[in-house]
Amino acid sequence: MAASPRAAKPETFDVEALWALARVGAPSLSPDGAQAVASVSRCDMASNKTESHLYLLSTLGGEPRQLTQAGSPDSKDGAPQWSPRGDRIAFIARREQEGAKDSEPQLYVIAPDGGEARRIGLPGVGVATGVQAFKWFPDGRRIAFISWVWPELKGQAAQAQALKDFKDRKESGYVTSDAVYRYWDHHVPMGRVPHLLVVDVDSGKVRDLFEGTDLALSLADPDEHSFDISPDGRRIVYAFDPEADKRLDHDLALGEVEVKSAQHCVLLQVEGWDFRAPRHSHAGQHLAFVASHQGLKHTMPGQLAVLDTAGHWAVMSADWDHEVSAPLVWDEDDLSILLAAEQAGRRHLWRFELKHCQAEIVFEGGHVGSFALAAGTVVLNHDSVQFPPRLSRLLEDGSSARIERFNTEHLKRHEFGKHQEVMLKGGQGDEVQMWLIYPPGFNPKKKKAYPVMHVIHGGPHTAFGDSWHWRWNHQVFAAQGYVVACVNYHGSSSFGHAFLDSITHRWGELELQDIEAGTDWLLAQPWADAKRVFATGGSYGGYMVAWMNGHVPAGRYQAYVCHAGCFDWQAMFADDAYTWHAKELGSWYWDDPAKIASQSPHSFAQHMNTPTLVIHGALDYRVPDAQGLAYYNTLKARGVDSRLLWFPDENHWILKPRNSRQWYVEFFAWLARHDGGAAAKKATSSTKAATKR
Repeated sequence: MAASPRAAKPETFDVEALWALARVGAPSLSPDGAQAVASVSRCDMASNKTESHLYLLSTLGGEPRQLTQAGSPDSKDGAPQWSPRGDRIAFIARREQEGAKDSEPQLYVIAPDGGEARRIGLPGVGVATGVQAFKWFPDGRRIAFISWVWPELKGQAAQAQALKDFKDRKESGYVTSDAVYRYWDHHVPMGRVPHLLVVDVDSGKVRDLFEGTDLALSLADPDEHSFDISPDGRRIVYAFDPEADKRLDHDLALGEVEVKSAQHCVLLQVEGWDFRAPRHSHAGQHLAFVASHQGLKHTMPGQLAVLDTAGHWAVMSADWDHEVSAPLVWDEDDLSILLAAEQAGRRHLWRFELKHCQAEIVFEGGHVGSFALAAGTVVLNHDSVQFPPRLSRLLEDGSSARIERFNTEHLKRHEFGKHQEVMLKGGQGDEVQMWLIYPPGFNPKKKKAYPVMHVIHGGPHTAFGDSWHWRWNHQVFAAQGYVVACVNYHGSSSFGHAFLDSITHRWGELELQDIEAGTDWLLAQPWADAKRVFATGGSYGGYMVAWMNGHVPAGRYQAYVCHAGCFDWQAMFADDAYTWHAKELGSWYWDDPAKIASQSPHSFAQHMNTPTLVIHGALDYRVPDAQGLAYYNTLKARGVDSRLLWFPDENHWILKPRNSRQWYVEFFAWLARHDGGAAAKKATSSTKAATKR
């Protein structure tokens, strides 16, 4: 009898394997629910490019069909939406067509059975100032979209000329008197604001519904959830800042515009309340939206609210201690609303029944990233610590059936570590959640065999959950031999408002107690090596690592990694979110400098002695890179072992394939330098291999 073939030894899941995976976007469903369309991105490490194309998938499964083809080595076709008539799919891309190359992202349409995609708008131009987000009108003949325009100009020709003049200018200075002038990783386009426009798909004729007004959508990257079209196509409701001087922390109101006449009215504005993400019911009698009572506190959660045609509105989820966010999708009977919301470090799909104000889990995460509903069919984009985002159809029993296999063969080559949820007694004696991700082949009987790595999440009002992370990937960390620990400290989302708000005006205090409780728990395990303990974090997690360096005695942790961390709260006033500082910290720095300093890591620099790798991107406007440079310089001035990794072309996140690889190489090499165990040897080997590529 012939011997059975020996199974191939699993490959280490490293940064190369991570970037070899296809990245599947949010689905859009055909009107009959039979097919889905989604963008799928693939990255090439050699060329340092990422391509995104649209794929059609049957909701019953089967082989997907590529709908759009490469227009260039780094073409990106994204944000697809099926038309209500099912005859076309619209998407956003930069392409070359009719001899004209898109200088701004444009709208394209393509038939579901394939063919050539067609640019929408003026011949050879499209939409002069580009397209940021869009929605189909119910008639399937028009599309409403967002574009950043010069508000004083009228017509597409004038906008096109203004854009050309701006790009041809010889001066480079940015001039403004506005409170908001940059966001995340880009400057707000100088002199421009986001308007709502309408285009006729066949004729290409464009109308600006905000033209001649001082209205504008939010300056914080407004998207398709910022507005909604009524079922009869006559009106569009939108969220906007009603104040003359726009700021990111202002409460938004709901406005409405008659499409035919372009007449506007304020639909709903209540002092102290923030309203956003409006969504019409199918019958058009009710409007669902997210409401947050900011007049009570800036940390108040988004809640599900409904407005009727008589102008009456009510918060429906007042007794449901969960954060509600877009999108809100009316069930087909208009009696309930589908939404995704977090609960205890997971993100489920819920059905919120309006009559009795009760929520039930429809699909249990893991992590539900997005979903679509049409003709009774629900398709989910969901993920877990154990697998990257995938598309599945929701079944009647709450389970799911996959409708694609983009990453199946690639994942089969790797063995992943198991993950586990642990509950600790943290600050104030409260229960605190900690996720553990074990190395593949983990053996709990081995004594002092495993190094431990804290991965501290950002926010602070987010959470690490049972989800796939493309930048800080738990499985890549664990594959190097580390037991990865993720503490959802006080301030984290998904554990109720009181837990989230508990750190307000005293940042660093309870969070440190929680992380230290996690370390105590870990060191009590027989398999943990107390001489090989590390803490890493990004953004607020980076703040926490710097805070720990000034508060935890040297030797408790062998080394830190601080990515895009806040170091000096007074200097942080250069960030794009400066208007929230007093709300978060309890004062403006000029009113109570001692209070601000008491929550700032730089105030405790004299106690910093633990080796630290500092990482930052120059295009980071949420935590400006001067924060990382000041921290690094401080450590150098104090003679602390430290290393700097600075990216001139990255923002708060490291997004380019080759830069990501360098990030992981430096990350593991730094830990290996301070870890004399087996993980160090494995990391050193991986570092050498990656460096040769």
